[in-house]
Amino acid sequence: MTATQVTKTPSTRRRARTLAAATAATAATLAGLALALGALAPTAALAATKTNCAATPSACGYPDATNTGVPSTIKLLTVPTQVSSGPGWAYNATDQYVNVTGNGANLTGLYIPYQLNIAASNVTVNDDEIVTNGDFGVSLGNNVSGVTIENSTIAGQNATTGRVSYAIDDVYGTSTGTDVQGNNISDFRTAVALSTGQITGNYIHNPGYISGDHTNGIFDAGSTQPLTINDNTIFNSLGQTDAISLDASASGQTVANKTVTNNFLAGGGYTIYGGDSLSNTTSNIVITGNRFGGQYYSTSGQYGPDAYYSTTGSGNTWSNNFWDTTGVTFTP
Repeated sequence: MTATQVTKTPSTRRRARTLAAATAATAATLAGLALALGALAPTAALAATKTNCAATPSACGYPDATNTGVPSTIKLLTVPTQVSSGPGWAYNATDQYVNVTGNGANLTGLYIPYQLNIAASNVTVNDDEIVTNGDFGVSLGNNVSGVTIENSTIAGQNATTGRVSYAIDDVYGTSTGTDVQGNNISDFRTAVALSTGQITGNYIHNPGYISGDHTNGIFDAGSTQPLTINDNTIFNSLGQTDAISLDASASGQTVANKTVTNNFLAGGGYTIYGGDSLSNTTSNIVITGNRFGGQYYSTSGQYGPDAYYSTTGSGNTWSNNFWDTTGVTFTP
């Protein structure tokens, strides 16, 4: 473990909804400047570093309930009692789910107590609340592209028998260009299952649990397609399985081109699985600038902050990852 103090300078939030969040972002920027000047003024750099941010992540520039999900000012229309269809989408009363079949469909301001199945491309899901105890909250169909799921609240009905299995899932693993940003996701077994695209600025927290579950914040089944996981808060309060998993499900696969930066992570058995659990070849796995919380376990995950991260893979990078409680960086 190195004894280096680090300052988290967060990415700019896409939607700053509170004055506190904006103030925190400004403070974090100043903290970054102080760190850059640390060689000349180490005391100032140390004082500017924020620690113990788990209680209020937004105060340290991270997503939480104050700056993700549907804004409280939006009045939602309930499907199907107030609205049952729109351009490119319709409620299916027989199967009891909402089906999106029109390319370019935009679903905004809806309360959907059913699965939302997206079978079209360039679809936008924005400012919606999706609550279901089924297998999926939002499911992506075969070969869809350009789907954006943003500023929405996606959850199970409760944390036990009503938990949703997958809050967001690329069911066939064939979607491209998916953008998941600014969502508040809870009461899940797996919050986001996606192998390529962008997962940015989400608050993933309070997972559900049914006996036998393996619980994941973000789950990538292992691929070489590029995936960016940036500026999320992912808290898995359970002692299994992870906040982020990049591990493949079978040996002999190559896992590559995954970027995990500037997230606030905590919990699970191990907080991050780095893709090498079955001795698979890994490359360009970049894990940098992440804050690891100790609110559940002193080493972030029950057994540690990381597992199966290869330090020898071509292009693999682990840098400036640090403890929330001390601001001290550590190595895998």
